[in-house]
Amino acid sequence: MLDDVFPRQPARKAIFDDYRARGLWGRRTFNDILEEACLRRWPESRFIVASKERPADLSYRELFQRGQNLAGALHGLGLRKGDVLAMEMPNWIEGCVTYLACAALGVIVVPIIHIYKAKEVRFILQQSGAKVFVCPQTTMGIDYLALADDVRPDCPDLLHVLIVGDDAGEHTRFADVEAAGTADFPRPEISPDEPHILAYTSGTTADPKGVVHSHNTLFSELRAVVAASGGDEHDVFMSPNPIGHIAGIYSALIAPFLCGYATMIAVDGFDPPYMLDLIAEHRVTRSGGAPIFMQVMLSDPHFAEVDTSSLELFGVGGANVFPHQILQADEAGWFSFRSYGCTEHPSITMGTLDDPLDKRAHTDGRPMLDVEVRFVDDDGNDVARGEEGEIWSRGPDLFLGYMDPAMDAESITEDGWFRTGDIGRLDAEGYIQITDRKKDIIIRGGENISAREVEEVLVQHPKVQDCAVTPVPDERYGEKVCAFVVPAGEEAPTLDEVLAFFAEQGVAKQKTPERLEIVTEFPRTLSGKVQKYVLKRSLRG
Repeated sequence: MLDDVFPRQPARKAIFDDYRARGLWGRRTFNDILEEACLRRWPESRFIVASKERPADLSYRELFQRGQNLAGALHGLGLRKGDVLAMEMPNWIEGCVTYLACAALGVIVVPIIHIYKAKEVRFILQQSGAKVFVCPQTTMGIDYLALADDVRPDCPDLLHVLIVGDDAGEHTRFADVEAAGTADFPRPEISPDEPHILAYTSGTTADPKGVVHSHNTLFSELRAVVAASGGDEHDVFMSPNPIGHIAGIYSALIAPFLCGYATMIAVDGFDPPYMLDLIAEHRVTRSGGAPIFMQVMLSDPHFAEVDTSSLELFGVGGANVFPHQILQADEAGWFSFRSYGCTEHPSITMGTLDDPLDKRAHTDGRPMLDVEVRFVDDDGNDVARGEEGEIWSRGPDLFLGYMDPAMDAESITEDGWFRTGDIGRLDAEGYIQITDRKKDIIIRGGENISAREVEEVLVQHPKVQDCAVTPVPDERYGEKVCAFVVPAGEEAPTLDEVLAFFAEQGVAKQKTPERLEIVTEFPRTLSGKVQKYVLKRSLRG
């Protein structure tokens, strides 16, 4: 299914040719980078999986060699260049090694967000045409083995399910496959323009959207991030981002081998006291992720008892960032700034080490290296500086396209501008502030949630006649799910009843409404569309 030539818009070919001519796109693949970093430049640097369940500590050289051996094993299972491997893995070494093996084979990686359950996983495996699916037996209270049993019969392209754990049921143990590995396998010719990561993200549709990135688009992303925030072989970097998310892939499995961190720490699970202890134990110098990661560490009752003085920088993004969070970090001695992006265009703007505190706290930074940004009205005309408009972005790190071709036409203009669906303004000094959102999603703790998907479940409740779902600001998660409901009868549903109903439907907890508002009718446009911005404003009043 990934045999389509990206991009589908002919005009973008000229843009891509320009990137190559300007040296923004090169000829190296991630396997080239991994080999150079792990065997020649920084072979003794450490790669640590900080996990209470499956800890690991390898040198870069050992990690690379383990990846090569697994590549041979996957080749033995029949995987070839251009095939697709999906993995719904926590930050365990097996997931990290799988990524390196796929890079060696030219196999496209589909990282799946750990909160996704059978409905989403089935859709992703079917649309991507994944031939291999890797997941744990169980972790975080989730029975992934049962999930694999559930989805496998509906995925005709799926040849192998590899289970990380002692009991694989009717599937195959990951450990058995890895034990049969060999570094003796045919090395394919891989182009850096070929699809490398296929990441799925929620949007305005009920099903996740497949976002295709190449080696070159992700290289451009990392080059821009390093230009903004630095990072080198003197640093100890801690990533709490899950590798099921594109942010986890590039922060834990790509950036270390471009920057050559002395130590890379991939944290398994969200445990604030544990992360504070890791900072103190390993003298972590840099970290980053959704603002909730930083917020809960700074607010932990034991924060003052732990020596976190080594941490120089904590970048935040992927969700709403409140100014007081940046100010609190500054008071604690942590340099922090905001960034703005999405799976399609991972980093559109970012703060820098030179930005004053006021700009870091109250804006989302300036456009990244080689990234262009426009602010337009509803007709696509540029608005004056300082006025609000929809943000359109373009750059060498912009994705190639969606798995669904119809989505390309909706989201990318003929001349290559990406319609973000976010509203913002540009100030006199070139800093951007995000002020609102056109697209119908909630960003909770760095994860996108489709409002439509929540509505499609909620409207099935017997006490619900009609519903509308919007984000509501939340100090902990940035946003949470708020449901407005028109009751089907005299008795309105309670929040507890809604929670129980979503649990019965097998919906991820993160997608379940956390606030319920009962209304008699919805404000609508002349065409009948619910005016959600009016509903959101009513919450403020």
